[in-house]
Amino acid sequence: MADPLEKDGAGVDDEQPRQRFVLDEGDFNEVPAKYRRFYRHWRGAGDQLAPNEVICPVCKIVIRSTRELRPGDRVYCMACMTRLRVTRSPSGQLEGECEY
Repeated sequence: MADPLEKDGAGVDDEQPRQRFVLDEGDFNEVPAKYRRFYRHWRGAGDQLAPNEVICPVCKIVIRSTRELRPGDRVYCMACMTRLRVTRSPSGQLEGECEY
């Protein structure tokens, strides 16, 4: 029986391990206190996203993770209650695509 985690016979270890990040306490007051470190406000056109951040297309809030995000990952925006699938935009930054 084939392992569902293997892709076309290649092992899971072929992919580089994801980076880990320490999240500082944010100023995002729209969610409960224990979740505030996972969200921040988008600062406008000059704002750069880190490899562990994705922007919600619905409410323009930046969702942060303790690990590196890659296309295909799923995240949840607690501010607008939207489930997002991470995609890479033509400009190269990570964006969320609404699933429901």
